[in-house]
Amino acid sequence: MNMTSFLQDKRLTIALKGEIDHHSAKDTMRIIGNKIDIYLPMVCVLDFRDVTFMDSSGIAIVIHAIRRMRELRGVVRVENVPPQPMKVLKASGMERVVVIEERSMAHEV
Repeated sequence: MNMTSFLQDKRLTIALKGEIDHHSAKDTMRIIGNKIDIYLPMVCVLDFRDVTFMDSSGIAIVIHAIRRMRELRGVVRVENVPPQPMKVLKASGMERVVVIEERSMAHEV
């Protein structure tokens, strides 16, 4: 699991890349938590555009980010979610607790 991030106007975007599974989840949660603690954003965007596979560990990552952001009175958005990770998120009911945006066809170039 690779990730890049940038901060602009109190909006922290973290772009995840690769597979999200139990092997990568713990480190990913730690890194995301550290970035939130350092930048203190009002919005944390988890960009799933380059996530090729996700199991239920991805749900734990999103929940962890939500909890950290609630401490700051901020919000999490999950954006550009490909079909396979979207199935996992929808099966868990995550759309009831976080804004989730599917990857649009405009990104499929």
